[in-house]
Amino acid sequence: MLGNFEYCNPTKLYFGEDSLSYLNQELKKYGSNILFIYGGGSIKKNGIYDEVMKILQDNGKIVSEVSGVMPNPTLEKLYEGIDIARKNDIDFILAVGGGSVCDYAKAVSVSIYCDGDPWEKYYIRFEETTCPIVPVGCVLTMVGTGSEMNGGAVITNHETKMKIGHVFGEDVMPKFAILNP
Repeated sequence: MLGNFEYCNPTKLYFGEDSLSYLNQELKKYGSNILFIYGGGSIKKNGIYDEVMKILQDNGKIVSEVSGVMPNPTLEKLYEGIDIARKNDIDFILAVGGGSVCDYAKAVSVSIYCDGDPWEKYYIRFEETTCPIVPVGCVLTMVGTGSEMNGGAVITNHETKMKIGHVFGEDVMPKFAILNP
C-alpha cells in the first residue's frame, strides 16, 4: 500500500434480508418529527414505502414527506426540502432510495439551520458547517455510489448550469444505512 491516510466511517451498516427491521431500534434514538425523503415513486410500487411508513407509525413518528427527488437533485428541490423541514421542526431525516436521494438528504440536513444561502455557502464558497445538523439515516434501494456512508452531497443549479458536490465532514455522514440485497 502506498502513502499515508486516515480513514473514518462512523455510519452503522445493517445488511441482509431482514435488515429493515433494524429501523425500529434506530428510530428510538431520535425525536418525533421525521422527514421521509424518496425519489420518483418506485418505492411505492415495490412496497418499501408501505413497510417504512408502518415502521415509522409503529414508532409514533410524525412524518413529513419530500418525494420526487431526481438524479442530480436541483437547487429548487433543495429549497423545497429546507422549507418543509423548517415548517415541521424536523428532528431526523430518513432517505429511502439511491445515491441522489441520500445526497439530497445530507444537503437538506446541513441547510435547515444554515445562516445564509446554502448554495453560496456550501457549493460556491465550500464553507464547512457551523450550524446545527439534522441527523440522516438511509434505506438504500440501489447500490453503487457509496452515498449511504459518506459526507458527500451533489446539487445541480440549472440557472448557473453548475453541478457541484461538497464533501462534508463525518458529522454529516448518515448515522446508519440499511441495505437489503
